[in-house]
Amino acid sequence: MQKEVIRTINIARSYQMGDEVIHALKSVSIVINRGEYVAFMGPSGSGKSTLMNIVGCLDTPSTGEYFLSGKNVSQMDDNELAEIRNKEIGFVFQTFNLLPRATSLDNVALPLVYAGYSKAERSEIAQKSLESVGLGNRSKHRPNELSGGQRQRVAIARALVNNPSIILADEPTGNLDSKTSHEIMDLFELLYQKGNTIIMVTHEEDIAKYAHRIIRLRDGLVESDKENIR
Repeated sequence: MQKEVIRTINIARSYQMGDEVIHALKSVSIVINRGEYVAFMGPSGSGKSTLMNIVGCLDTPSTGEYFLSGKNVSQMDDNELAEIRNKEIGFVFQTFNLLPRATSLDNVALPLVYAGYSKAERSEIAQKSLESVGLGNRSKHRPNELSGGQRQRVAIARALVNNPSIILADEPTGNLDSKTSHEIMDLFELLYQKGNTIIMVTHEEDIAKYAHRIIRLRDGLVESDKENIR
């Protein structure tokens, strides 16, 4: 029996922009089970980034409910959301978001600082996480000493370090050439095979093909939600 990790019930999100109200999400209900590999797709302004921000506990819905691992997070305050983010979610961003002066090891260990591990424990866990993405021999390198693909691997190692319920990848290949993009997507496939739940936001059809299910959004609504035949 598959265990659900994400359930949204009629979530909507609107923003006030001057005199205008922007309805970024209108009514979105989705269920994602543990171990799924899902892509959110849609044109600019479709609501895919807003949905990802809510799923990632970076934002809360204006109306509706969001359950993450059975907990209703739609009513949580900022501190509770920060704690859930750190425990349950690993983020991978288009721009890598690495600290430029820190080594790969220290970048990967960063979420463990907030989780209260000792320095020795942090180093050991971060090293294992780097090894899991094929960068065990780059732990002392800083971001400017790494290629774009290696930087994204460091970012993925950091996303994995807390053993999160979900890995959220926001346009993870947006800053990479096509050869490196496919290498990174092959790595996500390996993570999926190991049982990780992956949710990816992309506007590129060839990248979305790696996912096993594609949820397409348009005008703040789910346009389609289909298994991806690969």
